[in-house]
Amino acid sequence: MHNNPDKFHLTDTFMTTKTIRMICLIVLAGTLTGCAYWWRAFETYKQMGEFDKYFNVVVTDDFTLQFKDPKMLSEDFVSLANLRASEENPTADGKHWRYWFRKVDGYKKIVQPEVKFYSDMNFNKSDKLVAWSFSNLFLEIAPPKFLEVSLRSIGGAEINKAKMSLRGNPDLVKKVADDLPKKSAVVAKLGQPFEVKKEKDQEVYIYRFLLDTKTIEEGYEKNALNEVKLSFDNKTQELIRMAGNFAGLKISINYRQFQDKSADET
Repeated sequence: MHNNPDKFHLTDTFMTTKTIRMICLIVLAGTLTGCAYWWRAFETYKQMGEFDKYFNVVVTDDFTLQFKDPKMLSEDFVSLANLRASEENPTADGKHWRYWFRKVDGYKKIVQPEVKFYSDMNFNKSDKLVAWSFSNLFLEIAPPKFLEVSLRSIGGAEINKAKMSLRGNPDLVKKVADDLPKKSAVVAKLGQPFEVKKEKDQEVYIYRFLLDTKTIEEGYEKNALNEVKLSFDNKTQELIRMAGNFAGLKISINYRQFQDKSADET
């Protein structure tokens, strides 16, 4: 017997709304690919909305994103591009994976002197990703503060279900006052590009890096070749955009969207 039917009605409505919301989230995640690993990726995406609660950034010689409540499993990353890591080694706390990317020419031959960078993943004993690192050479094209703020912007990202991608919202994060890398400094580290495309206000330097991987599933051989496009402003010679596909992970950062230019105006 309900002494207060109005209160019961409100509670019932709340539970129904909550259930509908959960169903919508499940449907949304399912429409991304219908695979379990995309559900775990979606769970990680939701954590980005409370970045400092769920993540920690450590910058030394490399850049490391630490996961406080990890969701992604090691095989999730294999599923992204049907590629395995270059090195897979057990550790006392779980296992460590390293992806090596080596600069190549148009024939996929390693360029000499060798130019390479790595991406590291550390998994705990439950096979969940607890730390993701990028080596110092990668930071030449993705400066640490800009890389961090771009990750923070994912918390307000727009989900494109058709392309299975996220577009960060730079308006929701604090801008970076640092200068951007100059073309001369980037080329000094990476060497000459595979190709240069000249546009009205910028030049796009295209580099090719081949993933050193243990196995490539038949039909996915092209996924091991990663093109990195670096856009430099013709006037300032600054690196203003980086876009690349790294073993199934597509990254595109428009640095100007995250740069605080007010210091230059004072």
